[in-house]
Amino acid sequence: MSKDKAGTETAANKQSMNNRVVAVIPARYASTRFPGKPLVLIAGKPMIQHVYERAVATPSVSGVYVATDDDRIAESVQGFGGRAIMTGDHPTGTDRIAEAVEILEAEGVQPGWVMNVQGDEPVIDPQDLERLIQGLLAVEGAVMGTLVHPLRNDAELLDSNINKTVLDNQGRALYFSRSPIPHPRGPGELGLRHVGIYLYRRDFLSTFHKLSPTSLSEREQLEQLRALEHGYPIHCFPAGKVAIGVDVPGDVQRAEASLAES
Repeated sequence: MSKDKAGTETAANKQSMNNRVVAVIPARYASTRFPGKPLVLIAGKPMIQHVYERAVATPSVSGVYVATDDDRIAESVQGFGGRAIMTGDHPTGTDRIAEAVEILEAEGVQPGWVMNVQGDEPVIDPQDLERLIQGLLAVEGAVMGTLVHPLRNDAELLDSNINKTVLDNQGRALYFSRSPIPHPRGPGELGLRHVGIYLYRRDFLSTFHKLSPTSLSEREQLEQLRALEHGYPIHCFPAGKVAIGVDVPGDVQRAEASLAES
C-alpha cells in the first residue's frame, strides 16, 4: 500500500527499513522571543507550512509530521493537508519528537532514522536536507548529524541568535556556542554557523532525549551539547545555502526576502 508523505509511506520510497527516514517538525506556540511564530504569515503562508513543504520535497524522506501541543497549530497543519501529532508539554523539541515517534510506531510506522526539522527554518533547502541524509547514512556507526555553513560577516559572528561550531578533522563537532568560536584573531576569520537541523538514528533518539542535562548545554541553552558532553559524536555536513531562521519578529522580513530570491 502506498501513501503520500503526510501518511506513512510513498511508493517512491525504496529505502530499506533500517534506512527509512521520517521528518518531524516540533512546533510550539509559546515561544519566549516570538509567541505564535509557527503561525506567522510569511509570503502569505503560515511559517509551519513553508517548513512542511520543504521537508516533503526532500527525496529520501518517506513521511512528514508536525509535533505540537497546541490546537491552533494542529488546525493550521490540517488546513493545508498536513499531519499533526498532538503531544504533551516538553522542555525541548527533541523530547517532543521522541513522543511523536512513539505515537507513529504505535500506528505501524517504523523509521530507521528521524529528522528534526526546526519549525522556524522556512527557507531550508530540501537539497541540503537530502545532503544531510545521504552524508550521515554513509558514515558507519553514526548516530547523529547536522548541517553547517560558513558565517558571512561579523554581524553573524557576533549575533547570539546564530549558533557557531568548530569541527575536528573528521567533520565531527567539537563544540557549539552562541559566542564567536574559534576566537577571531584577524579580519575575515569568521568560522562556521550551525544550521539547526538534526538527523538521529532511531534508537539513539530514545537515548538522547533521556540524557541528563549538562552544565554546558544549560549554560549555552543548546540541547545538542548534551550529546557531546555525554560522549556521543555529532557529524556535520556542509549546507549549500544559508537557511534564514526566524527567531524574532524582525526576522520575518529577511525570510520573505530570501524566499523571493529562491
